[in-house]
Amino acid sequence: MSRKIFGTDGVRGQANSYPMTAEMALRIGAAAGRYFRRDGSSAHRVVIGKDTRRSGYMLENALTAGLTSTGMNVLLLGPVPTPAVGFLTRSMRADVGIMISASHNPHQDNGIKFFGPEGFKLSDEAEGEIEAILEAEIMPAQPQNIGRARRIDDGIWRYAEYAKTTFPAGKRLDGLKVVIDCANGAAYKVAPEVLWELGAEVIAVGVGPDGFNINAGCGSTHPQTAAAAVRAHGADVGITLDGDADRVMIIDETGAVADGDQIMALFAERWAAEGRLREGTLVATVMSNLGLEQHLAGLGLRLERTAVGDRYVVEAMRAGGWNLGGEQSGHIVMTDYATTGDGMLAGLQFLAAMVETGLSASALACRFERVPQLLKNVRFAPGGDPLAAVPVRAAIAAAQARLAGTGRLLIRKSGTEPLIRVMAECEDDALLVEVVDSVVAAIEIASRAG
Repeated sequence: MSRKIFGTDGVRGQANSYPMTAEMALRIGAAAGRYFRRDGSSAHRVVIGKDTRRSGYMLENALTAGLTSTGMNVLLLGPVPTPAVGFLTRSMRADVGIMISASHNPHQDNGIKFFGPEGFKLSDEAEGEIEAILEAEIMPAQPQNIGRARRIDDGIWRYAEYAKTTFPAGKRLDGLKVVIDCANGAAYKVAPEVLWELGAEVIAVGVGPDGFNINAGCGSTHPQTAAAAVRAHGADVGITLDGDADRVMIIDETGAVADGDQIMALFAERWAAEGRLREGTLVATVMSNLGLEQHLAGLGLRLERTAVGDRYVVEAMRAGGWNLGGEQSGHIVMTDYATTGDGMLAGLQFLAAMVETGLSASALACRFERVPQLLKNVRFAPGGDPLAAVPVRAAIAAAQARLAGTGRLLIRKSGTEPLIRVMAECEDDALLVEVVDSVVAAIEIASRAG
């Protein structure tokens, strides 16, 4: 079933512009409520979390109105990380979880992500069915069946207690100085608290949200802020999250940044040595560096690639029975612990590796030599399709021919922004720049001609 408003990670857009309006959020809530109340009973409940964007108040109220109008009982969690919504959906026996967040995007954007009763993100098919309901007349509940809404004040601390159980039993972080950058986002309370309770000396960055500074010059998309804090404070390690805390980057004691590929490589090595990596397989997207694949192969392990989006990583993991996956961007999915990417739990696993091995962050964080990779984003007018232009297709074909046998080229539209991402990998740096720039130039010309 085709989808019009759902992208690779729920519904997303600029706040107060379609589809991120109060009116549309109300209808989305009502459509989701009708979808999850198909059996007609009145025992259904939904948990709703949000990050720290100002627009979250508007969307939270609108979704609540739509959901209760179709008979759903709503439990409002307030600001919590996205993985906490997945966890609490299962823990609180809810039928659906909703996270209001645009993840790593700037404050003016927002989004709506759905989780099913098992805590996993909804499938494309389920989202398509919700869209079908959305496009039709949505039947409200009878007056006696209208749902209720209530605040749940301790949801974030339930998640915090669970997070600590994923750290090795009997181990502590005593003696470690840890920078944690929460991107002025959803983990600004819980992440520093968990680290402190485990014994770390905590230097907290990005913990003063004002509704507009989420991801602004901080967090996993701006790791230089955490890197500067690590150097300034002489910290042992830095952990930098994004606005909804489902992504992570690790900063070593020198200020060097380890992305999701390096983190996944470390976890795959450790889990394989412990006999925990199911079928010796790591799941990652087509964006992960070729060096990761080569490194794993040298260890007798396998990389399974998927389309971009942590949801597709999780779907492949569930279908294959694998338990470790993620994205270069920092989504680390460990289904032994969580149902979606969880930046805080991944950070704790990295800290566990430091504690158990006695090695420094720099000794652990660089597992393989990256094949040179270049990624450029080209913004285009919404509604346009520059990739369909003949000159663009010709430029892509020419670039692929030049890379044949020496590298790879990946062109894709972002599922969350009007961007076309042009990525290439090869050992020849000059060739790498030439092929990417040739495709970018063709796309820019086609977009302007538009």
